[in-house]
Amino acid sequence: MSAHRDFTLEPADSERLANLAGPFDAHLRLLELRLGVEIANRGNVFRVSAADARSAERGERLLRRLYAETAHETLDEHAIHLRLGAHAEPAEAGGGYVPQEVAIRVKRGTLRGRGDNQRKYLHAIATHDINFGIGPAGTGKTYLAVAMAVEALNQSRVQRVVLVRPAVEAGEKLGFLPGDLSQKVDPYLRPLYDALYEMLGVEKVARLLEKSVIEIAPLAYMRGRTLNDAFVILDEAQNTTIEQMKMFLTRLGFGSTAVITGDMTQIDLPRSVRSGLKDAVEVLRGVEGVSFTFFEARDVVRHPLVARIVDAYQARDARDATSGPGAGA
Repeated sequence: MSAHRDFTLEPADSERLANLAGPFDAHLRLLELRLGVEIANRGNVFRVSAADARSAERGERLLRRLYAETAHETLDEHAIHLRLGAHAEPAEAGGGYVPQEVAIRVKRGTLRGRGDNQRKYLHAIATHDINFGIGPAGTGKTYLAVAMAVEALNQSRVQRVVLVRPAVEAGEKLGFLPGDLSQKVDPYLRPLYDALYEMLGVEKVARLLEKSVIEIAPLAYMRGRTLNDAFVILDEAQNTTIEQMKMFLTRLGFGSTAVITGDMTQIDLPRSVRSGLKDAVEVLRGVEGVSFTFFEARDVVRHPLVARIVDAYQARDARDATSGPGAGA
């Protein structure tokens, strides 16, 4: 952090300063993540540090505005989100902005991104309301999304975690599967369960499921809902249709974060049906508040052979694409 802004917020009022900082400094941490700065204070004396002078100045300006509002308003996370959106500035190409590394604190310890794309992915989830993680198997897309959801739940930034997946492979219907709704859907959500068990423990996950703090929601059952104060993960999104993807993205309410993960090379839809994930990449690129992280074979964190397998299939697909008709959808 090469640029600093030192300033004093007047008047010195402990109640207003606590209002600005939020419980356990949650508001300041949110501002740090969204602005890419570091905020330190002793009472009403603040220092904002950033990679460049413009970011540091912007952090000071927003803190001053928020402090002025504490004179007549009690700030909460929704208010902070709204002020951040109102004072957003478009990113400049090559502007020297360095994303702040995100450390996720869960039961097993502290997780950090491995490699540039994972670090970019975690920072994007922390600073955007809708996030796409797209790439081959083994790159940590789903695992890191679940870790971010668990941390948000533990820190009470969200009230529930909603796990969503196209629960039926091509050609099957939920109604043809035995059991109740949970039993129909559980096999398709096993990777999400495995990550939750590792981070929270089996017993705690069971308790949270029973209380509906963690919710299993088949994609087909999301229509008509609005999800407030929730962390929503849509896994295997390459198997959504265009209509399903649009329906899912428009469920997001205030205080919520959505992460959509998928692998374009493993589409199980009929060839005549266009993937909603492919369509969303084309339609939403450049939309403010939506982030895209594209993983590659070099980002695979499983057995080294997995990366070589991914490379081999990608090379075959590239040859097929250049050889004319017959290439996969």
